[in-house]
Amino acid sequence: MSASTNDTPPAARKRRGSGRATIHDVARLAGVGSITVSRYLKQPERVSAELGTRIERAVKELNYVPNLVAGGLASSRQRIVGMVVPNISGPIFAPTIQAFNDTLNRHGFQVLLASSYFSKAQEENAVRTFLGWSPAALVVTGRFHTRATDALLAASGIPVVETWDYAPRRKPIQVGYSNHAVGVQAARHLIGRGYRRIAFVQNGVAGDLSAVDRRDGCAAALREHGLEPWTYVPQAAAPFDAGREALQALLPAGRGKRRADAIVFANDNLAAGALLAAQRQGIDVPGQCALMGFGDYPFSPLLLPSLTTIRPPAQEIGELAARRILEALGEIEPDGQSARLNLLGCELLAREST
Repeated sequence: MSASTNDTPPAARKRRGSGRATIHDVARLAGVGSITVSRYLKQPERVSAELGTRIERAVKELNYVPNLVAGGLASSRQRIVGMVVPNISGPIFAPTIQAFNDTLNRHGFQVLLASSYFSKAQEENAVRTFLGWSPAALVVTGRFHTRATDALLAASGIPVVETWDYAPRRKPIQVGYSNHAVGVQAARHLIGRGYRRIAFVQNGVAGDLSAVDRRDGCAAALREHGLEPWTYVPQAAAPFDAGREALQALLPAGRGKRRADAIVFANDNLAAGALLAAQRQGIDVPGQCALMGFGDYPFSPLLLPSLTTIRPPAQEIGELAARRILEALGEIEPDGQSARLNLLGCELLAREST
């Protein structure tokens, strides 16, 4: 046996050859007993700091997650699929969740659902927990994850789908659309209507990096037409408050101050807050300033004036993500399309606010 083989830790050799790491792999790599590892995972304060450091290092190196299925083997798989979305209560993700759940239910799978609320750390915790239940597959939102989450997904040995985004060079199956292209689409619509002082309002909630992609797309389109990009980031966290704050900042009172003649908002909630504030302040929309959102929330066509927005393919994302998982698991035959590249389109709905 060569020296290089002798230098490879037994746990690492086993990890490469047997898929998901076990508690015994962690124990061997850390140089402790399995009982000590189990004790550390359940009650870390009962293990010395030195041993705890070694165990934690081994856990991270092996991308180990505890198997929560009682009596199960680390290689066992359940007929469950984990799904992490930024906001369960938000109307924009509801059609995706419902379509995804309905499609998988018809094939005997149950969905475990978690909300990250745009926190990469919360998403990592959810992914780690889901993997402990030995799911058949995992679905996450977007491509922006912690390094640990990326490592966990890569080492999971199960189908992984990234939704609500489109990054074809990434390893997980992609089902979504280009947020950058959406930003371009919004800006070109407003430029075509004759607006020139166009501002983009980001989400007041930190971590909405897809909205940042839309901002960048909007800025790129403005530069193409010789216009200066303009971004405002609200301090208020509540969407309607943030929308009102943005409107007041971008349409300041007094002569000589720069005023927007059109505003693109990261979502319809922000745009609705601005629209209601405009009505209270007697600002004519779109006469003095056009307003545009993203998401096509149920209330958007009912506002006065009705809100121009861009409708993402929310239901289609859920259905197609479920189908790609079922194909990867051998539950259904492939539909003849690419199982990795699933680029969908978004629909611009021009209404009264622009």
